[in-house]
Formats: sequence, C-alpha cells, structure tokens
Amino acid sequence: MDKQMDPRVLRTRKLIMDALIELSMKKEFKDITIKDITTAATVNRATFYYHFMDKYDLVEKVLSESIMREVLQEVSTHEVINEETIEAIFLSIIKFQTSLSNQCQRSYEAFKPQIETIFKKELQVFFSEWGQKQWANPNKMEVEAGAVMLSWALYGAAVYWMQNQTIQPEDYLKQLMPFIKNWNEHGE
Repeated sequence: MDKQMDPRVLRTRKLIMDALIELSMKKEFKDITIKDITTAATVNRATFYYHFMDKYDLVEKVLSESIMREVLQEVSTHEVINEETIEAIFLSIIKFQTSLSNQCQRSYEAFKPQIETIFKKELQVFFSEWGQKQWANPNKMEVEAGAVMLSWALYGAAVYWMQNQTIQPEDYLKQLMPFIKNWNEHGE
C-alpha cells in the first residue's frame, strides 16, 4: 500500500506528531529525545524512523502541516490577492504564532527559525501561484520577486507587530497596505 494513503500509516504518523506537540508543552525541544517521543506515541524507534529522519525532521513536518492547515487553508477560498486576502493572512500568522507560543511556551523559541522559514516558503508559493493567475501577462521573474517580497514582508510585519503591539493588528496592517497595493497593482 502507498505510504501516504494507508490509514494505519497516517494514524501512526499523527500519533508521533501529536506526541511531539504534547512533549513540547512540558519540556524544551532540546531536552526531548526520540525515546520520549516513541514512548508518548506508543511506537518503537523503527516506526519513528520509518516516518521521520530525526526529531528535527519531525518538528519541521509538524510545523509545516500546521501552518498549511491553519493559515493557508483559511485564505485558500479567496479568488484574488487583495486587501481582504492580505489581512486574512496577516491575522492568521499572528493567530498561529500566538497559539503556538501559548501551547508550547518551553519550546517556542527553538521553533521560531523553522516557523519563519516555513511561513516564508509557503507564502511565497501561495503568492507566486496567485500572481501568475491574477496578473495580465505575468512576467515570471517579476511575479517571483514580488512573491518573495510580499511573503517576507507580511511575515516580518506580523512578527514586528507581535513584539511591539502598540496598536490593533488591523490598524497596523492599514499602514502597510499602500506598499502592498503597489505590488499588487503592478501586475494588473
């Protein structure tokens, strides 16, 4: 059977991923061992290594799937990149980060570099795909450059807002919209 389709494999993978999340709520990531994970997931080491290369691969998959599920699915219903889409993504980044930092306070700092990398990559893919669809006569290099800039800018703005929180996130985003609209209108 296909590794991705077998419900037993998916269930086991979820058990391992959930075990890491549970352990991250109690311990710092650096202190979590493969033995801790396999014990909490009630699987053996061979099963763990069948699914993941190591605990770093596991955390990357957990974060990536969480980001995809909780953030990008929320905006996947949008037809075009517009202010509403940008606001939904911005608020989703903040919601995801806040939720993760509250759930996994002890390991959150260790996860931050991976979270940043995954967010930027996934948002870049999202914006690139939509730029190709949305712009009339899209220039691939311009779309890619714009997607990189927009993904990094949105993620950076969300992180900056979280660290400073002097105004409501929606109001902060309104200050950024003129810059974002310039990029979006360039291709129209």
